[in-house]
Amino acid sequence: MQQVLIVDDEEEIRNMLMKCLQREGSLGIPCTNGKEALDSIKKQDIDLVILDIMMEDMDGFEVLRQIREKDKEIPVIFLSARQEEYDKVLGLGLGADDYVTKPFSPGELMARVKVQLRRKNKENTQSQEKLIVGPLELNLISYEVTVRGKRVELVGKELFILKLFMEHPHQVFTKSQIYHQVWDVNYEDDNTVMVYISHLREKIEEDPRKPRLLQTIRGIGYRLEATNENA
Repeated sequence: MQQVLIVDDEEEIRNMLMKCLQREGSLGIPCTNGKEALDSIKKQDIDLVILDIMMEDMDGFEVLRQIREKDKEIPVIFLSARQEEYDKVLGLGLGADDYVTKPFSPGELMARVKVQLRRKNKENTQSQEKLIVGPLELNLISYEVTVRGKRVELVGKELFILKLFMEHPHQVFTKSQIYHQVWDVNYEDDNTVMVYISHLREKIEEDPRKPRLLQTIRGIGYRLEATNENA
């Protein structure tokens, strides 16, 4: 369930918006002031913020400034009685995604909320379509792999081993862990893992004899580093 932060010092508006969001299948989280809002964003996964401007402790513009210092992506909709063009330009200029004036139509506001949530969901989906670690890029839809912008052909378990490492960059895996994760069997074969690691290095390293991406951790196993190979 998507969580929407409602930041408004008017209880009637908070309650009304919570009911509207509930009908749309979202959870409204009420806040009476800016400090509460900023604390909530730190503690919870918030999908969208509906933000009043005129509040006692700090105005909505300052709340938005502080949100954008930490999070550039979370959608923010201003909901304010201030109808001057200057306020709208300032709010949008500070990074708000929309600006709705009071009095407002609950149906129209919910339509705008759904637009922003759909946009956020689309961006999240797109970001999950690829794994990128340093010069390596793995498309999780087509399973195409590019290294330094050039496509490389990985076959069979090579692809699954690389995916394992790219999902957990900097993490050290033993040969046993790699075998159980990729082959999913009870026994293990260190030599098979070593052969596949060697094949991978031939395809992704600039110098397979001196690997800088898929590194050996002596006595333990291997890890993938997002290294700058030109350093």
